[in-house]
Amino acid sequence: QLPLVESGGGLVQPGGSLRLSCAASGFPLDDYATGWVRQAPGKEREGVSCISGSGGSTNYADSVKGRFTISRDHAQNTIYLQMNILKPEDTGVYYCAQLTGYYCSGYRPRNDYWGQGTQVTVSS
Repeated sequence: QLPLVESGGGLVQPGGSLRLSCAASGFPLDDYATGWVRQAPGKEREGVSCISGSGGSTNYADSVKGRFTISRDHAQNTIYLQMNILKPEDTGVYYCAQLTGYYCSGYRPRNDYWGQGTQVTVSS
């Protein structure tokens, strides 16, 4: 069983919505901040959003502010990324990871581990 499993990706038209999930098993995800990054074909990974261990603090890339919302469910040991008003430039593989600090400060994954990713394609 993988420690982190992302799900919820798919094909959606511009303006549509998706909700990504990142479920952890075997360890408490909220001991540290958790983040989402994405990678488009031919591009480097970029940080998308981060949430602190408590869930009380969040960060967003400028390109997704006002459209994406990150949240944490402590009981389910899962974080979510609600993505609204999707644009073609949001296309990519989305990865989640537990990060190296309790509060959001960069996107360095603990143990250099990212989940397997989930594909998001925004196209008409």
